[in-house]
Amino acid sequence: MSTFTYRKRLFLASVTTGFTSYVFAEVESSCNGEYEGGHYMLTIADCRRSIQLEFFLGNALVRRQSLAKIDLLLHVLNGFRSALFKEAQLITACERRGLPRTVKAKPNAKQGS
Repeated sequence: MSTFTYRKRLFLASVTTGFTSYVFAEVESSCNGEYEGGHYMLTIADCRRSIQLEFFLGNALVRRQSLAKIDLLLHVLNGFRSALFKEAQLITACERRGLPRTVKAKPNAKQGS
């Protein structure tokens, strides 16, 4: 039976919304470094879509690559959060001023989607 040093699943929206978006992170124990073939997976799911990102630690090269991958992912997510927060503030400020808002069509949006 596998033991995990970190295993957490959190829903990304309040239960009242009924949305099933979640993040699930799993880091299997290496048994004090003796076992290098563990399960190191990050799953991000939103409604019917999900992605799984694997972070293999089997040798020195892939350990460096896996740590660089999570660092880059965190860097991009932090930048995305900052930009999203800024845009949310701008939209709120526009609403408060009572200015009319326009809705742009999404690029390559399919009709009826």
